[in-house]
Amino acid sequence: MARRKKGRLLDGVLLLDKPLEISSNAALQKVRWLFGARRAGHTGALDPLATGVLPICFGEATKFAKFLLESDKSYYTTATLGEIRESGDCEGEIVDTRPVPNFSVDELETVLEQFRGDSLQVPTMFSALKYHGKPLYEWARQGITVEREPRPIHVDELRLDGQSENTLSLFVSCTKGTYIRSLVEDVGLQLGCGAHVSMLRRSRAGQFDLADTVTLDKLIGLEGDFEGLSEFVRPIDCLLSDMPKISINNQQTVSLLRGQAVNILPAENVGLHRVYVPRQAIEDSVGSILNIVKPCALGDDWLFAGVVEIDAQGEAQPKRVINFTAASE
Repeated sequence: MARRKKGRLLDGVLLLDKPLEISSNAALQKVRWLFGARRAGHTGALDPLATGVLPICFGEATKFAKFLLESDKSYYTTATLGEIRESGDCEGEIVDTRPVPNFSVDELETVLEQFRGDSLQVPTMFSALKYHGKPLYEWARQGITVEREPRPIHVDELRLDGQSENTLSLFVSCTKGTYIRSLVEDVGLQLGCGAHVSMLRRSRAGQFDLADTVTLDKLIGLEGDFEGLSEFVRPIDCLLSDMPKISINNQQTVSLLRGQAVNILPAENVGLHRVYVPRQAIEDSVGSILNIVKPCALGDDWLFAGVVEIDAQGEAQPKRVINFTAASE
C-alpha cells in the first residue's frame, strides 16, 4: 500500500514580504509549515540581508514559477561608499577602504548614466549561479574564485533618490539576472571610492509590488487558522496575468488533459497563452478538482488549466498543464 503524502493540498500563490536576516528558503519553509502545505517553492531567492517581494507558489502553481522568474524586478538599495567588501554587501569582510569625495549630483548622474540601458555584468562570486554543480557562493566561502562570463543585462531605470556623506539611496528597475551587489560595486569603482550594498529591498517582481504582500509576522499571528491564512493565497493564474488568454470547450478539454494539441481557429495570435476550461468538463472527466482557494480570471464556472503555445496553423500545444487528479492522491 502506497504511503499517504504528508501535508494539505493547497494550490495558489502567496506574496510574502520577506523579512530581514532570514534566507528565502527559511522563509519558504516557515510559510509552508504555517499553511501545512504539501508542496511549495519560491520564485527567485533574496539574500538574508534583502527584504521585499518574494512570491511563494503552492502545489500546482510551482509549475508556472518559471514565468515569474523570467520577469523584470525593481529594488531600493543603499550604497555605502568608501568600503569595498568581499561579498559586495555589508555582511562581507572589508578588503579595502578609500576616501569619499564630496560628489555633486551632476557628478553622480554622469556615473549612473553609464549603467542605464544594456550592458554586460560579471556575476558576483557570492551568487547562486552553479559551477560544477555547486553555487558560486560555496566556492567563494572556500576562498576559491571562479572565472565568470559577463552576462547581458538591461537596467531600465537607475535613479538617485538621496545622498548623504557616504551613502547613496538608489532605485533600480532591471531585467532578470541583474545582481544589485555587482551593480553597486561597479558604480563604486567608477566613482573611484568603492561601494557595497548596505540595504536591499525588492519592491517589485513582475506584476507584483510591495502593496500586494503580507508580512511573515502577520501570517504567524494566524497560526492554526487555515481559513484566515487562505485569504492571502491568490489563484494560480495571477502569475500569468500579462499573458493572453483563451478558453476551450468540453471536447477540447479532454484532449488537453491527455497532453494532446487542440485546434484553435482562427489563430488570431501565436505564442504562449493561458488556457481556461469549463469547470463542469473537469468534474465530469476527473471526478475531483484541485483545492482552488479563489476563482480564476474567468469566474467560478471556469478553471485555469495551464499554458499552451499556439502556432500559425491554430494548433495549441500544451506546455504546462494542471494535474486535476492531484486532489485525489
